[in-house]
Amino acid sequence: MRLIDALRLSHNPILAFTGSGGKTTAIFTIARELSPQGEIPEKKKTVLVTTTTHFGSWQVDQADCYLKIKTKSDLDKYAADMPAGIILLAGEESGNRLSGLPFEILDEVRKLAEEKELPLLIEADGSANRPLKAPASHEPAIPEFADHVIVVAGLLGLGKPITNEWVHRPEIFAELAGKNLGDEITMDAVAKVLLNNAGGLKNIPKTARSTVILNQADGDELLKLAYSVSSVLLQEYWAIIIASLGKQKEVITQDGRNLIEPRKIHFCIERIGGIILAAGASNRFGKPKQLLEWKGQPFIRHVVNQALDAGISPVIVMLGSSAEEIRKALNNLPVRIVINTEWTSGLSSSIHKGIAGLPEETGAVLFLQADQPQTPMPLIHRLIDAHHTTLSPIIAPQIGGQRGTPVIFDRKTFKDLLTLEGDTGGRNLFMNYPIHWIPWIDRNQLLDVDTPEDYQKFLEIYGDNA
Repeated sequence: MRLIDALRLSHNPILAFTGSGGKTTAIFTIARELSPQGEIPEKKKTVLVTTTTHFGSWQVDQADCYLKIKTKSDLDKYAADMPAGIILLAGEESGNRLSGLPFEILDEVRKLAEEKELPLLIEADGSANRPLKAPASHEPAIPEFADHVIVVAGLLGLGKPITNEWVHRPEIFAELAGKNLGDEITMDAVAKVLLNNAGGLKNIPKTARSTVILNQADGDELLKLAYSVSSVLLQEYWAIIIASLGKQKEVITQDGRNLIEPRKIHFCIERIGGIILAAGASNRFGKPKQLLEWKGQPFIRHVVNQALDAGISPVIVMLGSSAEEIRKALNNLPVRIVINTEWTSGLSSSIHKGIAGLPEETGAVLFLQADQPQTPMPLIHRLIDAHHTTLSPIIAPQIGGQRGTPVIFDRKTFKDLLTLEGDTGGRNLFMNYPIHWIPWIDRNQLLDVDTPEDYQKFLEIYGDNA
């Protein structure tokens, strides 16, 4: 997975980077991915990189070209014939530093980027090369026009003391984390700083998307620690990326080959919504199968609790036939109930209304069937984990060579889901996208309860004991 895919970047984003522990690496990784290295240099896409603070002089060689900008006329001079590739725009060099651009010049850079349809990447924070930091009163310097703010935190500081050696502005970090100077840096402390309006959330424009990159997640223990706070961070950020963006290094394999160990995106964790399709009339059964009893509860309540227990949010229940009766079975559960008055037109109408009800920041949706309460939680977790690691368009169980349920559809498929018509469901998209299959052995997961005979078989297989 490329970093630009994990960030779901548009073709010409305006990105601002804050925090510490890999900001500059993230900037130039994204710039290279947006401007792929080709054999013909002039075919590279131009990507603008600049700063509101400063760049180290040693970082210039990561760009294809450095243009010194002191005035608007300097920018105008280059604008007519902007070189291809990664273009670093900065001020004078002094003391091994390139000065940042003042906001009035930066706004002219924005206009240039928009006019020429170029990506613009802005380093908006300084960290003195420490893995962690907290912002001072004047930081971070994020321009209001940024459409996406990326907050970076380096995990190399975990287990170390809150001192100037590991944290830029340790006094502020300690206060925001509820710690004392010298205390051990824990993952919870890092999360508290990232979630504080005076910490990671500081100065993010209200209209901007926000993402946290937990960088330097090198090794299983750091991966587990980073993953452990991802759901908490997701309450305030659009996405949490857990990555190792350090320098690429050469490794020797067992057969003696030299390979370049790549930078790696371990996880991209986004909100996954749930849509429970429960609007049908159950004509073959003769009564609402959503309300069939199993272990003392209606089918529909079991399915909703599965989604809630898996951390799905929001959970949208699509009702149509027998809506009021089924609604009562969901009393006191934290779900959104949507009444589909057009349910007789077919399944697609429920899919349309369900997708329309998802928040903008939703990364994917899990579709669950109201007549399959037997879906095991481990299967749901495997589907979710697969989305975190692949962002595949469609993720589905494969059981004995057959497609099973439930199914995750990534947001890149939402537009096509909204084109479905009549009594067709998401299976119609399986020919249009690559499928990430999750092998599953239990063939009973294929059982749909459509008739009284199916229900009897279901109870024989799964029992009806509380």
